[in-house]
Amino acid sequence: MTRIAVDAMGGDFAPDEIVKGAVWAAQDYNIPIELIGKIDEIQKVLNEISKKGIRSTRGGYFIKKIKVDLSKLDIKLTQADEVIEMGEAPGTAIRKKRNASIVLAVDAVAKGNSDAVVAAGSTGAAMAASLFGLGRLRGIERPAIAVTLPTMKEPVILIDAGANSSCTPEMLFQFATMGSTFVKNVYNRKNPKIGVLNIGEEEEKGNQLVKDTYKLLKENTIGLNFIGNVEGKELFQGDVDIIVCEGFVGNVALKTIEGSAMMLFKLIQQEFTSDIISMIVGLLAKPFMRRIYKRINYEEFGGALLLGVKGITVISHGRSSSYAIKNAVRVAKEAVEANVNKKIAEIIS
Repeated sequence: MTRIAVDAMGGDFAPDEIVKGAVWAAQDYNIPIELIGKIDEIQKVLNEISKKGIRSTRGGYFIKKIKVDLSKLDIKLTQADEVIEMGEAPGTAIRKKRNASIVLAVDAVAKGNSDAVVAAGSTGAAMAASLFGLGRLRGIERPAIAVTLPTMKEPVILIDAGANSSCTPEMLFQFATMGSTFVKNVYNRKNPKIGVLNIGEEEEKGNQLVKDTYKLLKENTIGLNFIGNVEGKELFQGDVDIIVCEGFVGNVALKTIEGSAMMLFKLIQQEFTSDIISMIVGLLAKPFMRRIYKRINYEEFGGALLLGVKGITVISHGRSSSYAIKNAVRVAKEAVEANVNKKIAEIIS
């Protein structure tokens, strides 16, 4: 049975929300969990869960109270004496803090004690620990972060979303291959469409990296369904399944999307509280706004997969709630069961 290692100390709301999300996932998905961190702090949260259950929220809204019988769950606790903080340099911190929770979580996968790792908090630390602790798949130059984004149709995978700030055309070709394999096997889309993020749709537009990547994908002989360039305004149309870019561009795009969504909802909230009429309209619109927010809420997607390493690593948002962590565990479970890494290795070879 798939066991997921969870870094209980990573994230803005650790260990409370992380532990609650992991326990929630253990109950809902009937899977073993390994919680790695400071056991005394983890145990306090488990005691609270045992007494009060889990008060679940989604997008800041209360959903329901979940009763949990810990005696029926397979939850293993592993002591980690150190924590890598957000401001620390990832590479240096990984080497100095060998007993950090993220290092031991990745080590659990490397030793075969767990099948995947879920980590919130420092993205750089999770990447560095996975790269050093698990190593790259054979033939992969660099791993890449695959983020799921909502669209008007089906969700789209943006790859790379920040692992590599400088790339070669060959690396982007591999990102496309990994993204396509992931979408085929986890989202069950038979012939996923691949686009390259660019400043225009025409083949001759863009910098040399994008032009050379376009040529590689156009001439590919491994069956990738490349449809051409995709502009930023088309990110949310849902006409492609995978959008490929270098990590610098992908991370800027991702953070811009997050900021724009946050601003939009704050503006709507301000308008709905500006006067009596607006407040009445806001109350009437609340159910509709909740449904819209659910479709675009990052918590629904759980986390981003780090593709290209010899193991499954899911990196969650730093401010992940228990609901986001629950879904991150689901993503890890699905990736393990779909045998994504083996299939990526087969195609790359």
